[in-house]
Amino acid sequence: MNRLVAITNQNDIFSEYQNTPIELLLEYHNLNKDFDNYNNAQLLIGMCMDNRKHLRIPDNFSYIIRSGGGNLRYSEFKVSFAIAIGNVKHIALIGHSNCAMVNLFSKKEKFINGLVENAGWDKTWATDHFVHFSPMFEIGNEIDFLLSEAKRLRLKYPKITIAPMYYKVEDNLLYLINEK
Repeated sequence: MNRLVAITNQNDIFSEYQNTPIELLLEYHNLNKDFDNYNNAQLLIGMCMDNRKHLRIPDNFSYIIRSGGGNLRYSEFKVSFAIAIGNVKHIALIGHSNCAMVNLFSKKEKFINGLVENAGWDKTWATDHFVHFSPMFEIGNEIDFLLSEAKRLRLKYPKITIAPMYYKVEDNLLYLINEK
């Protein structure tokens, strides 16, 4: 975890994010900055759908796409919309500790049984569903995934600032990731 940089004061924020909506996100969430008023989104936040995470941000401050693992591969039209129509120029890509999208194969039986018991699926359908989709949504290590996803998005959207971040469920704070 030595790649994580705690944000405990404004000086901890990387220079490339200072005077940007990324800095504001970190100030609102970690440093309890008083909320400003917004009429338009300042950035796009891509984060996991996990229910244990909640960001402290003002209304209208950002677009938010929540998906398993913060994986935006299958949400690119929404990302493009936020950039093209919403005029956002910054993306905060937020993964988190103890993500259930890590090592999905270990959850195969629970997943299948849950669909059978909770949704009334046939076991064969549930198995096929898992086998077909789990490789698309497996993220491996959370930090490595965030870095690879940030790199992929930077290639696709070269004029957009992409900031990979890590949310520690244990302390409910955001951390920047040292990419060097």
